Amino acid sequence: FRPPNYSGTIALALLVSLVGGLLYLRRNNLEFIYNKTGWAMVSLCIVFAMTSGQMWNHIRGPPYAHKNPHNGQVSYIHGSSQAQFVAESHIILVLNAAITMGMVLLNEAATSKGDVGKRRIICLVGLGLVVFFFSFLLSIFRSKYHGYPYSFLIK
Repeated sequence: FRPPNYSGTIALALLVSLVGGLLYLRRNNLEFIYNKTGWAMVSLCIVFAMTSGQMWNHIRGPPYAHKNPHNGQVSYIHGSSQAQFVAESHIILVLNAAITMGMVLLNEAATSKGDVGKRRIICLVGLGLVVFFFSFLLSIFRSKYHGYPYSFLIK
């Protein structure tokens, strides 16, 4: 007979008590709950974690990376489409965040009322982020799914 594992229950109780304590301490000023930027950041963190494969890592428990015993080279990207390393999901998370940051900069350049030169620089930086990091993401996809015919900048 295996004893029950109470770590999930304890973690949930700790989370509820922390949120309750925060709300109790800030009971006179709850404006932070209506902050759209804060909720957007929390949502983006959850989306990046889920689309990068963190949940797959949590379920399957793969190694962080793989070291080739013959030549000592470390691989952070798994060569197969049926598996991934933890480092790979971190790389994909950062690439998705950089692409999103580029999109936010493009949107900011299009909707702001500031100086035209500053808007042009913001637009070029955003476009550079989107193009470079999407190309890098596509090259990782091509390395995992052999035979994928499309590429952008990076082969």
